[in-house]
Amino acid sequence: MVHRIEELKRAIQERCPEYGELLAEGMAPADADRTLAERGAVSENDLLAIYSRVLGVEPFDEENFRQPERFDGISEEYLVNQELLPYRWDDETFELLAASPYEWERQAYELNAFFGRQVTFKLARRSLIERMTAKVYQEAEEEEGRHFSGDDEHKLRQLAGEAKIVRLVNEMLSQALERNASDIHVEPEETQLVIRFRIDGVLHEYLSLPLSDYPAIASRIKLIGALNIAESRLPQDGRTNFQIGRREIDIRISTIPIMNGESIVMRLLRKDAMKFDLRELGMNETLLGKFEELISIPHGILLVVGPTGSGKTTTLYSVMQQLNDRKRKIITVEDPVEYQLPGLSQMQVNPKIGLSFASGLRHIVRQDPDVILVGEIRDRETADIAINAALTGHLVLSTLHTNDAVGAITRLSDMGVEGFLVASALFGVLSQRLVRQVCPHCRGAGSGPAGRCRNCGGSGYRGRTGIYELLRIDDELRGAIVAKRPSGEINEIARRNGMIPLLEDGQSKVEQGITTEAELLRIAAGV
Repeated sequence: MVHRIEELKRAIQERCPEYGELLAEGMAPADADRTLAERGAVSENDLLAIYSRVLGVEPFDEENFRQPERFDGISEEYLVNQELLPYRWDDETFELLAASPYEWERQAYELNAFFGRQVTFKLARRSLIERMTAKVYQEAEEEEGRHFSGDDEHKLRQLAGEAKIVRLVNEMLSQALERNASDIHVEPEETQLVIRFRIDGVLHEYLSLPLSDYPAIASRIKLIGALNIAESRLPQDGRTNFQIGRREIDIRISTIPIMNGESIVMRLLRKDAMKFDLRELGMNETLLGKFEELISIPHGILLVVGPTGSGKTTTLYSVMQQLNDRKRKIITVEDPVEYQLPGLSQMQVNPKIGLSFASGLRHIVRQDPDVILVGEIRDRETADIAINAALTGHLVLSTLHTNDAVGAITRLSDMGVEGFLVASALFGVLSQRLVRQVCPHCRGAGSGPAGRCRNCGGSGYRGRTGIYELLRIDDELRGAIVAKRPSGEINEIARRNGMIPLLEDGQSKVEQGITTEAELLRIAAGV
């Protein structure tokens, strides 16, 4: 099919030389075809004739056209975006009218996975497809939802076990893994069910379905997470291991009640994909050398700071992986334990039985540890115990939610920790963010000669890397902390003594072509 598509583009360019210019500007082939038709450079019928001749397929016979019914299972938004119209179907086959052939392989794969039918396409004029799609959905009566009482668990289990639903949820998980999504958001809206993937920190719509499918999908996800499928009034949390092909993933599931049902979020933790290595985090050689010097200090506190989703856990796990040489006793207290690392003793907090960060840490120091990881310092009690552990010969690693490195000092002060204790125990703070990297295949264009870039899904970005700000506490800074100098003055001292601000590190990655100015501003604006 690929060589046919290339032949097709050459045929169109022979007819319209400006076609090559549109593709060179990064326009997807289907968009370029539409632009040519809108400009009057070529008619829709001419395009159909070229498609038909090159691909060897007959165009749709409009003379015998009959208005199709609405296909229950695909939203109008999806059809408009894909330029498709379901035309004829039964239990085994699914025929759609298509305005262009460029995405047939992907579309057939997705539709076959969702509906379990053999998918075929017929080429038709774009204007016909657009007109009839609008007409079908405008005239369709309101979907009759599946009505049942909230405690009808038997019916919910039946819905969750339907082959279509099982296949759809499995394919959703498979596609999320394929696209390196970290989270799946399942959200019932007023008229439809929307499923979105968080990829490289940004939400992308994956699929929209009729709202009538929501109870079955929600029940299926709850069954996977061993949640109460009949409970929709209260938030629930679950966790499970799930096998997708040969890949095993850890899934954390969270539900909360909202106006149209429940918002469901699935956090995907890929055991086979995580590699905790400081050299893979995006630090330049100079920064990495300074950071490795800090983690070699045998006692004191090292903090990693930044907002939720900035990669703090990955950084700390990479630190522990480097320190984990069997000559040290490393114990953690986390909420939750996201990844289990061989050689570490990892404890998960459990507020229901009174096991908090503070109480867990209090018991950990009696276990003769060399290195202690506290998932987060949230309060004065935890801070006091952590500082005491650091001052009595332990290396303590932890996180705080602050915007920059100097903000960690202010945050500890706000908790009520005395300045002389902070100055004595704290030896370093690493502030960080994650920025999306420019896609190496399309170099940020989102599309190329073969259409939308499949490597990045058309976003222009693929994967993320870190930008950093490392604050090393020296004698001058210790004096400023004890004297309770303003954060602005402490920041000036740190910069004068060699701290490279977060934005400067990010700007260097922009200049190297690793990320873009727009992405840096999106992530680090206001820092």
